[in-house]
Amino acid sequence: MTKISSLCVFCGSKNGEDPAHKAAAGRLGQHMAERGITLVYGGGCIGLMGVLSDAVLAGGGHVIGIIPEFLKDMEVGNHAVSELIITNSMHERKTRMFELSDGFVVLPGGLGTLDETLEIVTWKQLRLHSKPIVMLNTGGYWSALQDLVRRTIDGGFAHPAVEELFTMVDGADDVFPALEAQPEPKDEVLTSHL
Repeated sequence: MTKISSLCVFCGSKNGEDPAHKAAAGRLGQHMAERGITLVYGGGCIGLMGVLSDAVLAGGGHVIGIIPEFLKDMEVGNHAVSELIITNSMHERKTRMFELSDGFVVLPGGLGTLDETLEIVTWKQLRLHSKPIVMLNTGGYWSALQDLVRRTIDGGFAHPAVEELFTMVDGADDVFPALEAQPEPKDEVLTSHL
């Protein structure tokens, strides 16, 4: 696997009800700053996005925020980041996040986070990339998604190897070992459909 120098983190623009989500975002940000890993994220200063970016910046880390023009004011674009990239659309935002990242981490979030996550996992299934994807499953937040992926396998819509396209971990301390250990995607995740 390529050395990770930048990570894209998908996460919510709200903190959620469980305080463990906010704590995990802060801890992940600390780990990233300590390792000198650039954060690439959605560019907001509120919710888990704000907690995460503040933690990276507080540790002396580098932060690249990417936000569409129409969301900049709604999500309160974070002008304290090292670099703020304004895009014309959500599609352009996701493309830039992909281009600037060596891997992906997913924290709890809403429909936007779910959209970003499913798209990047699907791109990996389609063999458009082989970057590691780790989902931080604090409080079991993403367990239902893991169950749904298993259901696609059990229902005959996906090869069992799709479960290896991402790794679920319980805590921020487990993220970096999981990124390093994630296997390359198997050909069958795509070719089993052909």
